[in-house]
Amino acid sequence: MVLDGKKALVTGASRGIGRTIAEKFIAEGAEVWGLGTREPGDLQARIEKSGGKFHWISADLGKTGEVEGIIENSLRESGGFDILVNNAGITKDNLSFRMPVEEWQKVLDVNLTAAFLIARTVGRDMIRRRSGSIINMSSVVGVHGNGGQANYAASKAGLIGLTKSLARETAGRRVRVNAIAPGFIESDMTAALPDAAREKMTETIPLKRSGKPEDVAAAALFFASDASSYITGQVLAVDGGMFI
Repeated sequence: MVLDGKKALVTGASRGIGRTIAEKFIAEGAEVWGLGTREPGDLQARIEKSGGKFHWISADLGKTGEVEGIIENSLRESGGFDILVNNAGITKDNLSFRMPVEEWQKVLDVNLTAAFLIARTVGRDMIRRRSGSIINMSSVVGVHGNGGQANYAASKAGLIGLTKSLARETAGRRVRVNAIAPGFIESDMTAALPDAAREKMTETIPLKRSGKPEDVAAAALFFASDASSYITGQVLAVDGGMFI
């Protein structure tokens, strides 16, 4: 129970990686506030039945003018968070030369601007309490780029810059800020790909398999726990060696 007594806020927690992180944290003793646009289904009832504590915050992070107010309310309700995972993200893929400005801006608003606003709001409280861990969910695409995803890649690259800058600003107050860069992870989106496309992608991975949400959740647990107490400003690739 390495997170026993800790309180965590996880965005994009209704499914996929975010949901798995929330469940992992709860299994390790944390009380979790999950945030997202989609309701989490049976997650809350299932967690509470097992004795865990989970709270749901319904919010659209694309409405950036409302984000800080929502987070301030959750801070008052929780009494302060020990851990923040900025996981929420969207894609609107298109070639750069065909991409409407609206598609560019929407992805930047949700993936980067909302993460900045949440980290700023939660981070202020962590600084005051001189303790905390912020984890930003970037991507290997943010490091290496990807055709047809200029908006997504830019948002994820921006998260890396945000991570390193926040780490420098908060380290003196014992707040750590790190990022995770997942590679080809099993999800609803990858499940929709043709078998041939998935097999081709897997061939490029030295470990010869796609990642699972649990692989990313394990990295998040490491950054959230005291096991990483002397680590800040880092980007951990969870990609099976795809970009060695």
